[in-house]
Amino acid sequence: MGDLTHFNKSGRAQMVDVSQKASTERVAVAQARVFMLPDTLARIQKGKIAKGDVLAVAQVAGVMGAKRTPDLIPMCHPLLLSSVDLAFQEESQPDRDGQCAITVTATVKTTGPTGVEMEAMTAVSVAALTIYDMCKAVDKGISFGDIHLLSKSGGKSGTYTRP
Repeated sequence: MGDLTHFNKSGRAQMVDVSQKASTERVAVAQARVFMLPDTLARIQKGKIAKGDVLAVAQVAGVMGAKRTPDLIPMCHPLLLSSVDLAFQEESQPDRDGQCAITVTATVKTTGPTGVEMEAMTAVSVAALTIYDMCKAVDKGISFGDIHLLSKSGGKSGTYTRP
C-alpha cells in the first residue's frame, strides 16, 4: 500500500502536485450493480418507465458525472477526458432475494499526469443514482452497490486489475 499523498507536512488536506509527473495514457474501468424487482427491469426493457428511456438517460448522466468529478470530490484534478463509455448488462434472472440487476460499467480515458479512477467510479455511481431516480415511482426498493474499480492502467503505479 502506498503513502497517502493527499496530506501536506502539517497533516492538512492538499491537492497533490502532479506538475512533475509524466503525461501517459490513463484508462480506468469501474463497475456498479443496481438491484430491482423483476417487474421494474421488465418495464425498463419494454420502455414502460414514464420518465423515458432509463438506460439512455443513465448513460448521459454517467458521462456528465465523470466530467464533473472534480466538482464533487475535493482533491480531484480537473482533467481533459479523452473518452467516457458506459455499458449496461441486464440480469433478468432474479437472485435468491428475488431481485434482478443491471451491471453498469464505465471506461474512462485520458492522456495526462494523473489517473481517471475517480472519474470511472463517479460515472457508475451517477448512472446508478439516475436509474433509481427514473424508476423510483414503480420500485422504491431499488438499491445499488458493489461499486468498485475493475482495472486501471498508465502512470507510475502501472496496471491494476481487481483479483
